[in-house]
Amino acid sequence: MKHRAVGAVLFGGGVLLLALAAGLVFVVKPAMTKLPYDLDPSTSVAEAKGATFLQITNGAVDIDQADLKSTILVTPERDKTAALSGDLAGDTVVWRVGQTVDRTDTKELVSAYGAELALDRVSGAAVEWNDQFLDDSGTPEKVSFAGQVYKFPFNAEQSNYEVFDRDLRQTRMAEFKGTEEIEGLETYRYEQVITDEKLPLPAERIALLLGALVPGATAGDIVYSNTRTVWVDPVTGSYIKVREQQKKVLTPNTGAPVTLLDADFVYNDETVTASADRAKSSRGQLAILGVWAPLALVVLGLALIVAALLFSRRPAPAAVGTHRAGADPAPTRVDQPAVRDDDRAAGPLTDEIPPASTNWRSEEPTVPLQRGTQGEAEKR
Repeated sequence: MKHRAVGAVLFGGGVLLLALAAGLVFVVKPAMTKLPYDLDPSTSVAEAKGATFLQITNGAVDIDQADLKSTILVTPERDKTAALSGDLAGDTVVWRVGQTVDRTDTKELVSAYGAELALDRVSGAAVEWNDQFLDDSGTPEKVSFAGQVYKFPFNAEQSNYEVFDRDLRQTRMAEFKGTEEIEGLETYRYEQVITDEKLPLPAERIALLLGALVPGATAGDIVYSNTRTVWVDPVTGSYIKVREQQKKVLTPNTGAPVTLLDADFVYNDETVTASADRAKSSRGQLAILGVWAPLALVVLGLALIVAALLFSRRPAPAAVGTHRAGADPAPTRVDQPAVRDDDRAAGPLTDEIPPASTNWRSEEPTVPLQRGTQGEAEKR
């Protein structure tokens, strides 16, 4: 009985450990492969050496050359995320994003923009949200964000993805180009190529540039090109490194084109290292909770189940004690010690039959005399 009880406890413990392993794989890990609500703000810095750029200072328009630094700050909007309703609630997070581009020599601001958008927690792609906006001119503009914007999906694939371009306000395909190791981390490299596309800018903004840079021109366009290369951690979908080779050219209806921007921005070493470290940390947590911990629980659970089966098969120990018939304390025949024939009171047992003549001899004191009949007594 005791063995069965121990076996039942071990079996129950084994089943519980197997259930915990399944919970880690099918509940905890999927919950971790989502953008968290409490994500810490993150900053990424890209630098462009010897860039050509448009500089507007106090209304004066100039084309300058200098080193530039682009800083992007991503901040989760917890309150706005909590206020989401309908299909967005629970599956979407709201981010506020701001970017500044500064000269590294004079620290002067060259350009800036701000945006708020909603992202799917699993795919990382932008989703339609009524309050999304983009402000790169001082006036917030309602924009329909789509595709991948600031991250790729968890468990990114070696395939092509639509990536949103802020200048075009549209997505363009980013093609998978291969793998590359960065900071000891295998990354997927995607490349998006935009070639000579007209930017959707208000006519008054183009007229301002034409008047300052191409006097006499009455119309024109800004033609935009960009080769955007993104190195992505395939497990978390986070950006490890980004490079953008941007070019913007003002093309008037008369006169020579003017280059407004020619810059090769790439993440600096500090940003690459910090991005890789965050990805490694997230990978480690996913590996522990999604692989190693469940594996250990399965092994231990199976060991307990096997031990339970072995305990259940062990025979119970033999009962100790002597069986006695009834309550009679007298020893039974089986309980008595064996008696030798020589020790018996009547002597040894024998198969020999005494002679008949000795059976009735009157001289034998042990044999009683036979009483005669009345006739025989008179004859005597």
